[in-house]
Amino acid sequence: MALKPNKNELQRIIILNPKGGCGKTSLATNLASYYALRGPMPALLDCDPQGASMRWLEKRSKIRPPIHGVAAYKQSMQVTRTWQRRVPQETRKIIVDTPAGLESPQIHDLIYDASNVLIPVMPSPIDIRYAAHFIADLLLAAQLDLGSVRVGIVANRTRKNTICLRQLLRFLSSLKIPVIAVLRDSQNYVRAADEGVGVCDLPLYRAKEDFVAMSQIVAWLDDSVLPAEEVAPAKTVPTELPEYSRLLH
Repeated sequence: MALKPNKNELQRIIILNPKGGCGKTSLATNLASYYALRGPMPALLDCDPQGASMRWLEKRSKIRPPIHGVAAYKQSMQVTRTWQRRVPQETRKIIVDTPAGLESPQIHDLIYDASNVLIPVMPSPIDIRYAAHFIADLLLAAQLDLGSVRVGIVANRTRKNTICLRQLLRFLSSLKIPVIAVLRDSQNYVRAADEGVGVCDLPLYRAKEDFVAMSQIVAWLDDSVLPAEEVAPAKTVPTELPEYSRLLH
C-alpha cells in the first residue's frame, strides 16, 4: 500500500482542550467511525500517552469499515517521526486525539498545519472557566490565525433545559468561535466506546439524535474543504431509512 498521500489533500482535524475529561477521545473516535462508514478510510492519530483511542481501535471488529490507527505517543528509535505518522494513500481525513495538560509550545506544534480545530467543552463552571482561559491562550499565546484554521466548539455531554447548559451556551455565545454542535449526555457514547464503534454504527432507532449531532459536526468540517453544494451529510435524518450507510452518501 502506498503511504504518501499529497499533503494538500489531507484534512487534519485536531481535537483540542488541555483539560482532561472533556470528551476529546469520544469526539475523535466518533468522527473516525463516521468517516470510515462514509469512506475513504480515515486515520486516527493518538497523541495521548494514555492511549485511549488506540485501545478503542483494538476493540473494533474487523468487519467494520477500517480506520488507520497511529500511536503517535510512542517513541521509536528505528523510524523517523514522519515515517511513524504516515497514513495510507487513500486517506483524506486525519483526526488527532490530543492529551490533557498541554502547554502553549506543544499546542503550537500540534496546530501549525491543522485544517480544523475542534474544542469540546462540558457544561460545568470549572470547565467553562478553564475553556475561557484556554481559548484566550489559543488565540494569543499560540497565535492561532482564525483566517487560516477553522475553529469550532462542541458543547459536550449536555442535558436539555438545565442551568449548566444555559450557562455554557451563554458563555460560548460571547466568543467569536462558532458552536457547531451540542452533544447530549447519552449512554450511546458509552456503548459505542465499549464496542469499538461510533454512534453512527448503532441502530438508527436508538441513536438517531446522536447521529444528527455528529452529522452537524461533519457538515461543518466538510464545508471547510468543499463547495456548499457538495457537502454530503444532512443535518436531519429521514426516519424511513433504516441504515446509516445510506444516509452518508
